[in-house]
Amino acid sequence: MKEKARGSKRIHNKDKIFNKPEVEEREDLVIGRNAVIEALKTDRNIEVLYLANSKLEGSINAIVKLAKEKKILIKEVDKKKLDSLCNGAVHQGVIAKVTPYKYAEVSDILSLAEERGEKPFIVILDEVEDPHNLGSIIRTAELFGVHGIIIPKRRSASVSTMVYKSSVGAIEHVKVAKVTNLNAVIDELKEKGIWIYGADIRAEEYSYQTDFSGPCALIIGNEGKGISKLTLKKCDKLIKIPMVGKINSLNASVAGGIMMYEVLKGRLR
Repeated sequence: MKEKARGSKRIHNKDKIFNKPEVEEREDLVIGRNAVIEALKTDRNIEVLYLANSKLEGSINAIVKLAKEKKILIKEVDKKKLDSLCNGAVHQGVIAKVTPYKYAEVSDILSLAEERGEKPFIVILDEVEDPHNLGSIIRTAELFGVHGIIIPKRRSASVSTMVYKSSVGAIEHVKVAKVTNLNAVIDELKEKGIWIYGADIRAEEYSYQTDFSGPCALIIGNEGKGISKLTLKKCDKLIKIPMVGKINSLNASVAGGIMMYEVLKGRLR
């Protein structure tokens, strides 16, 4: 039988929050060489490729070659134009304007697991707001065989320019579903026999002690608040990462990466 969640606890992955002016994140741009190359290798609809007016060398040549093969419009522009498009983010001389990211359905994630003949392995992000964290989690998820990531529509980072860059193109290979009611989706997953694990610093069981061999969904909470109380109560089991240092918290993406590795390790035995 599944174990019941042990009360309301907070997640261990707290990030330091600095007061910075908010910049609107665009969902129609892919910036940086690696991210653009990955986008060009997929069926993603790229409307135009912007290149800085400079000498074409290194990976830029590969980008131009791929773009020409796909008959994508290439525009050479001043570096200042690229800077303004991505609000000053590091673009490495290349930006692709794309059709905004198309989110998957939760059913698509489950279908992928079935197609691969594998038990579902899902990551649920409960209000992870930093796009860098979301991008890093997506990158790690792709490496560790996660079938898909579920995020809420409100109070969460979305797939944006910064997420593309942080994921180093992995977003092109990972299904991300954006849902209106995260807790309702968790209930649906539980009805399908998927165990829900919550990452929480005050859990009684360590990640290395947990059997992740069955269908599972791993919940990673908000950088500061952790998993919300209602969502925490829906977990079948709470787990924590062993730590021996004086600082008892981890960055959301680091904590998520460790947990995802534990799931993969358990399935490879």
